[in-house]
Amino acid sequence: MTLDQPAPIAVVRGAPTPQIQALFATFVARLGTPVRVVGVVEEEPVPGRAQLRSLTDGRRFEVFQELGRGSSACSVDAGSVVSACEAVRGGIAAGCDLVVLSKFGRLEAERSGLSDAFAAGLAGGVPILTSVAPKFDPAWSAFAAPLFVMLPPRLEAVEAWWRGLNRQAA
Repeated sequence: MTLDQPAPIAVVRGAPTPQIQALFATFVARLGTPVRVVGVVEEEPVPGRAQLRSLTDGRRFEVFQELGRGSSACSVDAGSVVSACEAVRGGIAAGCDLVVLSKFGRLEAERSGLSDAFAAGLAGGVPILTSVAPKFDPAWSAFAAPLFVMLPPRLEAVEAWWRGLNRQAA
């Protein structure tokens, strides 16, 4: 991608997950109501209990399920994450200017979780803001290369990416 053609996907990397998710929430709040944003950010209202919060209606989706003491099974609540994905896809279908997806992680690398929301955003030509842990780079590149740019975890960097997209659209 060039300055004339900014990448439609911005991947923020270089900080802990809570800091990146807070950056996403701050960016969306600064955009205000003229920009129609759909998606989810990860929050931890109770330590150790991650949730995905809808940026459209505030609805919360549990990321982990309680499996009981001593369980060694994966505690990710894939069904809840898929429900969050369906809510985001509905928002994309209704029309939006930006999709914010908390992250591309293990579930998405396995083509589950939020992967259909990523695909819907791409198919709809809607810019996407997300994060990707380095260990998922091969799966991410197979999914989205060359349509993304890596950004540092700074509000100014995300805002510059957004301005570049809007200059292109004008």
